[in-house]
Amino acid sequence: MFLNCAFVLVLSPDSDKYSKLFDRTYSDFECVDENMYADRTFESKGISVLYQDSQYKKKIKLIVNPCRLLDSDKPDSEKLIHKLDKRIERYFNNKFKLDDFELSGMGLTVDIDVRSSERVFDYLKVLRRIGKVKGFSPSRDNGLDDDAGLFYDGNSNGIKFMLYDLEAIFGEGTSDDFFNIEQPEYCGGLLRAEVRLTNPKAIRSYTNKSSTSKQIADLYDNRLDIFSHTFLRIVPFGNFYKKNKAEEIIRAKVKDATIGRRMLRLLDLIPEKKSLLLAQKALNYRRIDKVMEAFFGIEVAPITISKRHDVKKLDNLYEYM
Repeated sequence: MFLNCAFVLVLSPDSDKYSKLFDRTYSDFECVDENMYADRTFESKGISVLYQDSQYKKKIKLIVNPCRLLDSDKPDSEKLIHKLDKRIERYFNNKFKLDDFELSGMGLTVDIDVRSSERVFDYLKVLRRIGKVKGFSPSRDNGLDDDAGLFYDGNSNGIKFMLYDLEAIFGEGTSDDFFNIEQPEYCGGLLRAEVRLTNPKAIRSYTNKSSTSKQIADLYDNRLDIFSHTFLRIVPFGNFYKKNKAEEIIRAKVKDATIGRRMLRLLDLIPEKKSLLLAQKALNYRRIDKVMEAFFGIEVAPITISKRHDVKKLDNLYEYM
């Protein structure tokens, strides 16, 4: 599995310093939004510079793509920090260095190849039956077509989760790909999964380092664990079946009769409650973790395929990763 990532760094200089930096190369900037300008001179080298010319607070943002910066898929956090620090100093004529910036965001992206556009549709149709997720709410302001994926915002943790049809999103030109992740030449059959840490609070929940350079190195080294922590909370593990087939497998493979009955009851409750989380609560069983572990053990997802959906089985999504 190839996990792409990007970092957002923010600096709030005083008005005089901002004006000098902004005026220096203003003619090369691209206006991307109201009072927001982009210097893409070094985008191919892994750094995009955004100038936010607000009346109240002026900001400079750096969008850092480690793969482009390192010019390699091979991870090397020490080399990443060294090159990033040197390029920042060079760009700002030694007025600023890496640790003058605050790390305010991180994006993690995985493209999952499920082989066909039809399979992308099938997976999304089943996964929408997850419904509510503990600690997250459906996103209503993501700039993307809700029919093309799953979109969740953390209720208070500053984390966003997205799983969407890459072909549909980029085919319509509706992407909010803020992190400038490279797009494959052909997007058919690809599900893109994204986990975004959107503020310093979210950053601090995954690293206790104090300096920006050490935070980036720590997060970069642990990016797979950070991605998995959210992905596993939302996407069920196991193969997806029609309800009657899932029941058949549970009866054949689960030896603990009590746990087996709870599993069967959960299958009934999910379509009724339209949410895995609400179904778990309605089950009202203090050992719900054992129930979920049992599903994991037999590789059956608790979310089942609708009767009206013309598919009998979908392989465990984790196998494609």
